[in-house]
Amino acid sequence: MRGVSGIVHLLQCGRWPVTRKRVLAILVLILVGAGFSVGAWALAFRPVRVEIVDARQDAAVQVFGLGTVEARVASRIGFKVSGVLSELQADHGDGMAKGAVLARLDTREQVARIGRATAGIDQVEASLKRATAGVERAEANFANARSISERRQALARRENVSAEAAEAARAAMDIAHAEVSLARSDVDVARAAGRDARAQLELERVTLDLHTLVVPYDALVIARLKELGSVVAPGEAVFALIDPATVWVLAYVDESRAGSIKVGQPAEIVLRSHPGERVGGRVARVQIESDRVNEERRIEVAFDRIPEDFHLGEQAEVYITTSRLERAWLVPEPAVEGYKDKRGTVWTVEDGRLARRAVTFGHRTLDGRLEIVTGIPEGALVVTRLGSGLRTGRPAVARDRRR
Repeated sequence: MRGVSGIVHLLQCGRWPVTRKRVLAILVLILVGAGFSVGAWALAFRPVRVEIVDARQDAAVQVFGLGTVEARVASRIGFKVSGVLSELQADHGDGMAKGAVLARLDTREQVARIGRATAGIDQVEASLKRATAGVERAEANFANARSISERRQALARRENVSAEAAEAARAAMDIAHAEVSLARSDVDVARAAGRDARAQLELERVTLDLHTLVVPYDALVIARLKELGSVVAPGEAVFALIDPATVWVLAYVDESRAGSIKVGQPAEIVLRSHPGERVGGRVARVQIESDRVNEERRIEVAFDRIPEDFHLGEQAEVYITTSRLERAWLVPEPAVEGYKDKRGTVWTVEDGRLARRAVTFGHRTLDGRLEIVTGIPEGALVVTRLGSGLRTGRPAVARDRRR
């Protein structure tokens, strides 16, 4: 009221003409100023509304990867021999059982080679028979020469024949013995020739089998690369096959997020052609070699149940669950002050009033939330959005925005 008395005194001193209107205007100004002061005080100390999140139960920590649908077992197969395609038994999209015939080459030339190899065996067998007969004849000649030599030697000891005749008989026996060895060698040669001829025949038969292309495993034909009448070279691909049971997603994950990925972890797969569906899967392989250019790790994720209508090369998203948090505070990164090296400061509501807490963080979720590991007292609520009016000790009204 001193201000009002002063103003009245000034008016009474004659500095300002005293009128009723002027006195009322001055009183109104004083009351308005007092109202603003009271309102500012009320705004500064009234409870502030904040968005909070309580500790969350069973939260999944996931890693994102982008890749394509591929097949682990994929082959481009052809003939081991050259020839002209005479039969094609499969086409794009056909499912083939292991051992089923895919294609054949013209076999007329190879059949002729088999006939020639068969005739070679007959010839060798005839030579073997001749050599065997030669052995029998040589053995008979040797037996006769030995008998003659033995008689001549006996007569020579009694001096009934000359020594020269006895020596001639012995020499004839030695020659007959050598002829037996030679004849037996001819038999060995004929037998070896027979083995070679039979091996040649087997080779020609195997080559004939190579004129037929069969499925090496239960497969799906994804491409037919040659048509009837085409001349194919050895090793040239005729069909492209995959094992449909080995279809998976080859995903690329940023190396900074891939350290916690292990074989066997559960995953969810989203195909680009079905954006609203999530298909279950698991990590089947973590490749040893990373992509050096993009600094990404190659992760192969197998389907729990392979889609019937899959398409190789289709883009797919994978969400790999690396761990599950039984109970954790998850706060958005924008709600953290001074975040660095997994440390920062967050606002909390404790006993109805605001407080600041220095905390330590652990996992980071895909939606940018950080797991608070230490620093939050029991019963506290974490503020998830920073706004104006936050001050330590100020009353706060919590509005739960759990997700």
